[in-house]
Amino acid sequence: MPDLLLELFSEEIPARMQAQAADALKKLVTDSLVERGLLYEGAKAFVTPRRLALAVHGLPGRQADQREEKKGPRVGAPEQAVAGFLKAAGLASLDQATIQSDPKKGDFYVAVVEKPGRATTEVVAEIVPDIIRKFPWPKSMRWGSGTLRWVRPLHSIVATFGAEGDEPEVVHFSVDGIEASNVTRGHRFMAPEPFTVKRLDDWMAKLEAARVVADRDRRKEIILNDAKDLALAAGLELVEDEGLLDEVCGLVEWPVVLMGSFEARFLDIPDEVIRATIRANQKCFVLKDPKTGRLANRFILISNLVASDGGAAIVAGNERVIRARLSDAKFFWDTDRLNGLASRMPKFQSITFHEKLGSQAERIERIRRLAVELAPKVGAPVALAEEAALVAKADLLTEVVGEFPELQGLMGRYYAQGENLPPEVAAACEEHYKPQGPNDRVPTAPVSVAVALADKIDTLVGFWAIDEKPTGSKDPYALRRAALGVIRIVLENGIRLRLLKILPVPFALLLNQDRVKQIKEKYEALAGVSASFGESMTNALHEEAQKDVGLDSIKKVVKERGPDTLETALDLLAFFADRLKVYLRDRGARHDLVDAVFALEGQDDLLLVVRRVEALAAFLATEDGTNLLAGYRRAVNILRIEEKKDGRAFAGPTVAALLKEPAEEHLAAAIDDVKARVSKAVAAEDFEAAMTALSDLRQPVDAFFDAVTVNDADPALRENRLKLLDEIRAATRGIADFDRIEG
Repeated sequence: MPDLLLELFSEEIPARMQAQAADALKKLVTDSLVERGLLYEGAKAFVTPRRLALAVHGLPGRQADQREEKKGPRVGAPEQAVAGFLKAAGLASLDQATIQSDPKKGDFYVAVVEKPGRATTEVVAEIVPDIIRKFPWPKSMRWGSGTLRWVRPLHSIVATFGAEGDEPEVVHFSVDGIEASNVTRGHRFMAPEPFTVKRLDDWMAKLEAARVVADRDRRKEIILNDAKDLALAAGLELVEDEGLLDEVCGLVEWPVVLMGSFEARFLDIPDEVIRATIRANQKCFVLKDPKTGRLANRFILISNLVASDGGAAIVAGNERVIRARLSDAKFFWDTDRLNGLASRMPKFQSITFHEKLGSQAERIERIRRLAVELAPKVGAPVALAEEAALVAKADLLTEVVGEFPELQGLMGRYYAQGENLPPEVAAACEEHYKPQGPNDRVPTAPVSVAVALADKIDTLVGFWAIDEKPTGSKDPYALRRAALGVIRIVLENGIRLRLLKILPVPFALLLNQDRVKQIKEKYEALAGVSASFGESMTNALHEEAQKDVGLDSIKKVVKERGPDTLETALDLLAFFADRLKVYLRDRGARHDLVDAVFALEGQDDLLLVVRRVEALAAFLATEDGTNLLAGYRRAVNILRIEEKKDGRAFAGPTVAALLKEPAEEHLAAAIDDVKARVSKAVAAEDFEAAMTALSDLRQPVDAFFDAVTVNDADPALRENRLKLLDEIRAATRGIADFDRIEG
């Protein structure tokens, strides 16, 4: 069957747009073909810096003929109805229509419209120009006097169609004066002459001869393997970087791997800074010495041509630029170490975190207060947690982080180590940002955990307080990531944390922020200092200030603004529940069980919620669990129907004297026993025992429905039995809200 080859040849396409563009071209073309009845066997997209291409295999030569029957009016219908039918069907007269009979509706006209299929080349010539004009580039441009918008100036279009062994034909169409043909070009410098191509294999072979590797994956493979071989020959190891590999693959059509070097004196700079400098400025890979585990003073660069001097000039040019960049990095590193972290703290007072949430200094103070509150709950020394919270953000104002923001936290650890701060404090400077994604590691050191939780909870509380919550796909402040970070830290460290006891603290700090500021200024003036709150004060002044804005003051604010604070905290807790569902769903858990547990009052301990969900899932997977759920639903359905009918609720307890049947007496006794056992087990946090107790309801519930008529003729008996059904619901509520369980 024939194949289609399409190539769009242009100036250099930005590397970051190439993969997405290849996927978009494939989808747009193949979807358009299928919509028009042209099914295909396979398709593959190609992209290089200067061309975007697509090969579609196994297309038919033309569309199938179409035959459509259009039903018309009844025989003898008004003339206007007949005329409308003829016009819609494209018939000249009723003689061209047939008459069909229907036993119920009688005789009616039918027009048989036959539409011959079009040649595939015609269809392609119709759809491709429209796709090119409407192509979804993130950014596009116009050039010259034309109206076409493309990512970079488009020079030529290749469009051929034909079966293997046949001479393919050119699909003729034009876009903004660019005529489709079978002519393309090779490498810009090494093979710029035009040449003709036929189909995919011929196109790829001739491009290869013209120093272009069209397959993106093959270019990546060449770069990676040649870089590893070159490093191995020098006794070094390549530091692999998938993101950089993707980028440099999009910068070259004919990759040539070369090695350069820089002065060993630059190895005094942290490895991460060297790597960031070389990666960001020159798109080069770094190498490490397997003997020391540290970086070597060599780097790998990827050239786009085979130079006559073996690449010596290219290497020298890169070395010159990297030397200059590393000189800057070393200056930043040395300057930052001369000025300690503490010296940077006052500058945060003039930096706004958010116009409604105050300065960075105020945010750091909130994090400090919250870290102090959290430290005992996570097993961290309070003094170390407080110190870490105060300096954790200090590296944001360093020269290195200003140049390479992705190194925030890591540089804080280096600077803290250089100042001989406690190891726990240095580690927290880096780890309090973690986890930064679903695959990032979670901090485990108690001090790091305390500061990480304080940082994320303050962020969430702050933006909830000013009603800047995530909406749909928009989450500009990464609040979903922050909530997931809290969840992972709590669960993966096995931390017991009552969120509804923690969340009011940062809420109160925000509400009390202006008052805190006034008191801070008062005591700073008395102490004659301009440093941040609490620093350089005498012990007496510090204690007095703490009394003024300490936890008693916070609790007072919470009490005064209780309803507002609690409502917002509950809303934030619901957000945590949604994020927990996502977290557990990714691990195979059922989201409805999370809903069922969170529906109970006071479920704000994430670790206990998960343990309860796990126990509930295990119980429902058993025969007892399945049957009890079925019995529960039967009881609740009857109860709802009767409550709706009577316009009232039937709530227990039952009247023992009205339990006439042995089955209902047995069920009532079983419910009382199970309630007590479940309550005791839940209080002891033994959820497996609670589920075992709940399973003992299965047999009495089944026996009750087999032997007892709920809607008895005696109103008193009926009411008592409906209350007994409500008692079944009440018994299960000790574990979860079974109404929310699906399936």
